[in-house]
Amino acid sequence: MSVIPNRPKKTQNGGMTYRTALLNFAILVLLPGGSHAADQPQWGMKHNRNLISTETDIPATFDPETGENIRWSVDLGTNTYGTPIISHGKVLIATNNDNPKDSKHEGDRGVLMCFDEQDGSYLWQLIIPKIADYQDWPRIGLTSVPTVEGDRIYLISNRCEVLCVDLNGLQDGNDGPFTDEATYVSPDSSPLPLGDRDGDILWATNLIEEIGVHPHDAPFGSILVVDNYLYLCTSNGVDASHRFMPEPEAPSLVVVDKETGRVVAVDGENMGRRTVHCTWSSPAFAEVDGKGLIFIGGGDGICYAFEAYQPDQDSSEISILKRVWRFDCDPLGPRENVHEYKGNKKISSSNIYGMPVYDKGHVLIAAGGDLWHGKNEAWLKCIDASQTGNITESGEVWSYPLERHVMSTPSVLADLVFIGDCGRMIHCINRETGEGHWSHNAEGDIWGSPMVVDGKVFVGTKRGDLWVFAADREKRILGRINMKAPIQGTPTAANQTLFVATMNKLYAIGVD
Repeated sequence: MSVIPNRPKKTQNGGMTYRTALLNFAILVLLPGGSHAADQPQWGMKHNRNLISTETDIPATFDPETGENIRWSVDLGTNTYGTPIISHGKVLIATNNDNPKDSKHEGDRGVLMCFDEQDGSYLWQLIIPKIADYQDWPRIGLTSVPTVEGDRIYLISNRCEVLCVDLNGLQDGNDGPFTDEATYVSPDSSPLPLGDRDGDILWATNLIEEIGVHPHDAPFGSILVVDNYLYLCTSNGVDASHRFMPEPEAPSLVVVDKETGRVVAVDGENMGRRTVHCTWSSPAFAEVDGKGLIFIGGGDGICYAFEAYQPDQDSSEISILKRVWRFDCDPLGPRENVHEYKGNKKISSSNIYGMPVYDKGHVLIAAGGDLWHGKNEAWLKCIDASQTGNITESGEVWSYPLERHVMSTPSVLADLVFIGDCGRMIHCINRETGEGHWSHNAEGDIWGSPMVVDGKVFVGTKRGDLWVFAADREKRILGRINMKAPIQGTPTAANQTLFVATMNKLYAIGVD
């Protein structure tokens, strides 16, 4: 692990019914830190992870073929699973290296690309070599979503590292103490010549070496920054057979000092013993009754709340986070020998892929049978976040059944909740009662999440359609745009522009 001392930080810039339109407008205006033209430096709102935006003038219709309302588009790799992040005039997106930007970096790699927000011009990329196939699936690339604070990017690499990266790449020099990028980017450790189109790593912490995790398929997640610390899932998971957990006692949630990269705390829940596949959920944060809580969905189908890390000045040991409550989203699922149910579509454990969203004293989170190996059952749960202990029975406010599996994070706007599922359905749900207002067959699996902005709901599908609905309790389709390639992530709104990544292309969409 390499570390970096304190550095100066740059400041961070930042059609419905009449009644619903007024209510939604009021909610957006009053959102913490809300404005009508701002960067989007994190996946979801800070810190509650809600996927809504205060941006305006976002068009409901556009056409990739004719260029209508397309400000610019750029080619990516061939596998793009992440969500665009926008900060300080730059757009960041994770992808693979099947369409190399630089001839010296050829072959299977993870790639973080950086583009100019105004015109899409290519600025720089961080190349990350691969590790073992089933821990870093071939050609899947980099799947995590970066988080930006000031001039720093925090990222989970495809090698299961926590990386702190300079937002300006090597264009402003090679800042340290990590200065060995020439060797890092080379798959055989033979130094490669680097230039100002390459990324600049400030520090790197390898979670495999530091805390013994065993990533599976692809390390994934979006880092949550709270004060001086980074919170992230570890992607600890099963082996290639999907019937054995190599590191059952390794943590699933880790806390890292954002200045030094030192691991300072982990969970002590031993989720690995109950995890049917992997822990890929990203954490959220909120203050509940005056106490800072970290929420995360476990690979065991349990939603956890922990006290936010408080440093012990007298200890250099790794702390164990204090659990405040646990809520089992699938209490009837097996909790012992979970891998014996692999492939069982009726009886198996559940897991959680999407993020928990905190809203008005409640946590909303989706859970269900594993997409590849589990049962065809899933739910959206609303949990009372003010309780303590095992709140599986007492903490459930409501439960809404979804269609088959779910990968999505819910979006909450006033008294409405929007979510998609792998049964190809998009749902609008009453926030207070959990009753459904409407559902719609999107004709394609939904792996990303809905984005609510400017009175509209944008949802992408693996079929390649971007659906646009009115953010209302009455279903109204405003658009269905063929994006020509699968959409795996979540659209992002920033600075009166909608950014949409397909598997192979990134679009900036705005009013002409």
